[in-house]
Amino acid sequence: KFNRVSTKIGSSMKSVGEVMAIGRNFEEAFQKALRMVDENVNGFDPYVKEVNENELKEPTDKRMFVLAAALKNNYTVEKLYELTKIDRWFLEKLKNIVDYYKTLEGITSGSISYDILKCAKQIGFSDKQI
Repeated sequence: KFNRVSTKIGSSMKSVGEVMAIGRNFEEAFQKALRMVDENVNGFDPYVKEVNENELKEPTDKRMFVLAAALKNNYTVEKLYELTKIDRWFLEKLKNIVDYYKTLEGITSGSISYDILKCAKQIGFSDKQI
């Protein structure tokens, strides 16, 4: 049907831009899905895009990274709901990822404890992110 698209179907559905990711919770599955969509993406990274309220209002393929940046810049779930109309449940889950991202940033290199590493892995952080 499409000349330049691989006929092999994997976890990345190339023709429609869908991915399937399995995790024990939303945060883990979401971060895995982001890594499947684009090999240059490491997960829900707040440094990929800058905060831009106009980009938050319009659904685009990069809005999730603007959301990450907004959460990193202490936007509240309520403020993001007003801008995006994304259900608060999802926004809370995304906030969990960014909050833990901040926790990981505060750790000096090489001093990560077992408990912090375990929690990071449980919410979908890859080895590269950690």
